[in-house]
Amino acid sequence: MSENETHDVPGSQIRRKFLQAASAAGLALGARSASAQTVPPDHLAPRPAPQHIRPLPNGRRAFGYAIVGLGKYAVNQIIPAFAECQHARLVGLVSGDPVKAQKIAKAYDVPDKNIYSYDNFDNIKNNPDIDAVYIILPNALHADFAERAFRAGKHVMCEKPMATSVEDCQRMLDASRRAGKQLMIGYRCHFDPITQKAIKTLRSGQFGQLRVVTTENTDVLSIDDPSGQWRVRRNLSGGGSLMDLGIYGVNGARYLLGEDPIEVTAVRAPSTDPIFHEVEDIISWTFRYRSGALAHGNSSFTAAGTSRFGVQGAKLTGGLNPATAYYNNRFEASSGEETQVWQIRCSRSRRSISSLLSWITFRM
Repeated sequence: MSENETHDVPGSQIRRKFLQAASAAGLALGARSASAQTVPPDHLAPRPAPQHIRPLPNGRRAFGYAIVGLGKYAVNQIIPAFAECQHARLVGLVSGDPVKAQKIAKAYDVPDKNIYSYDNFDNIKNNPDIDAVYIILPNALHADFAERAFRAGKHVMCEKPMATSVEDCQRMLDASRRAGKQLMIGYRCHFDPITQKAIKTLRSGQFGQLRVVTTENTDVLSIDDPSGQWRVRRNLSGGGSLMDLGIYGVNGARYLLGEDPIEVTAVRAPSTDPIFHEVEDIISWTFRYRSGALAHGNSSFTAAGTSRFGVQGAKLTGGLNPATAYYNNRFEASSGEETQVWQIRCSRSRRSISSLLSWITFRM
């Protein structure tokens, strides 16, 4: 068969007709040189450029977040961290307090059209500036607002803990899958460079087989501060110091040991303070692991601020102190005779937060 012949298979007749028509029109490959191509008449050349439906790109457009809930953490930590982000930007605010929202919007150049209340929150579906929402609300509200955001077609970053029940966590996962959008929990410590150094060192085997992890996470809760009031109400928080502070130790033990526990025991200390009649103040827990390691942790709302992880291995001992602060975290490893210390001193750094905000961008 010559190279110009074709088989009578599906599509071959269409191909022959297309080539014949192209040849007849002088469009067959090699039939005309580039210089012989038809060009628009000269009198059409100076026509004005069309109006742009969208702004011309200035590099890659930064990922747009709307912050849901303008409380202490949002205003003092998350929103200022956008100044250090290359890939994320603040574009919207959602609040039940219009005066506060307007004040913050003015300070950070958020347009009025991108300010929402909790009632009209669902209208974000019509705002192309908003790619994702960051939910920073009392824990019991996470699932409902996540579902609403997914129905609006937005990605979701949600503050820790994920929710107050397994059922609500599953609701959020199901809504994410239905929408085809990303869901991420805002646990920033995974992005802290000192935490990453500690995990890498432990994984390298320098500590030998890991035997014990200890964690202490405490702080004095003030109910004079609005951010402390909902934390002692079980219907909003889902729990006390363990849900708010102890969760750092629970998660820290998991990522330092690199495994999940197979057995859990815990003891809650009784409190005579009436503000803790719904949630725990002091609680201690122990995890047992299949590898034979143990993790011990405690948290409290009435002990001076502490954020500390200890690690005991067969070869080295050490840990992080502070472990989960916004900056100046410190990791050390000691053999008993020699101690190595890693620390990044930067009094205003929010690197772990800005990295967290940018992370979801690279999941698109």
